[in-house]
Amino acid sequence: MRSKTAGSGKAYLFLLPNLVGITCFVLVPFLDVFRRSCLQAVGSEFVGLSNYRAVLENKAFRLAASNTAKFMMVCLPLLLLSSLCVAVMFQSIADVRGKRRRKGRFAQTGWMKTGFTLPMAIPAASVVIFFQMLFDGKGWLNLTAQRLGFEGRDWLNEGCAFWVLVACYIWKNLGYDMILWMTGIAGIEKEQYEAARVEGAGEFTCFYYITLPQLKETAFVTALLSFVNGFRVFREAYFLSGDYPHESIYMLQHLFNNWFVSLDIQKLTAAAVLLVLAVGIFLLAAGLLLRILTVKRGRGDR
Repeated sequence: MRSKTAGSGKAYLFLLPNLVGITCFVLVPFLDVFRRSCLQAVGSEFVGLSNYRAVLENKAFRLAASNTAKFMMVCLPLLLLSSLCVAVMFQSIADVRGKRRRKGRFAQTGWMKTGFTLPMAIPAASVVIFFQMLFDGKGWLNLTAQRLGFEGRDWLNEGCAFWVLVACYIWKNLGYDMILWMTGIAGIEKEQYEAARVEGAGEFTCFYYITLPQLKETAFVTALLSFVNGFRVFREAYFLSGDYPHESIYMLQHLFNNWFVSLDIQKLTAAAVLLVLAVGIFLLAAGLLLRILTVKRGRGDR
């Protein structure tokens, strides 16, 4: 018991600098933000939840919140599914390459992986310039459509601007998620696949009954990081259309930026607290779901 207590004490000492930093630079500022959200703009009078009511009744906030939620619900499944398919494809190529030992496939696979991961290293401004060259009113896509006899569209100022932003997000983050999936797949023992194939299992059966069940933790981490990266899409949206884009890509970050410029601090702090609560509820629900799935998996192994 003494050794365990001493060990835990040393662990707390190592964690102490991080705890102090989190308290000083995260917890205390958040409490101050919450305090400001309950005050009146003039006179600093306590108004309770009036600022929260004003935010929830604000049409711009409702539009931005619904667009952000829609973006997450569309992008996360598409990104997770597409990156998983790419990771499985590369793993299959690696398995075939290991069996046949063809030297030419080493370079080919390496270039393919580089092509998928390269957008991670490209700055957001360069990514936006590329997409503007594609989807601008006089961009490559419209010029090609006009040469083929079709009418061009203003892609960035119509409802389809949402799908342009979705494509930009998936293109930039596909390689990152692919690496996470490949790391999880690499941790699965090859003997399980070999035993299943001896029993006559096909590729889909191996994937469904061996690969997927053992990627639950990887799926949680990948979904969490993709969710966080989804809030960073404001850079692309801002570079594409500025402060006031088409209403289909008007995100919460646009609203926060505009309220900050107009010094509407009370609404800004109230909206920030609401966003933190929403994200916290999502993370708690995701963690609880992962725990339930892990417990079921443990019972199934028994």
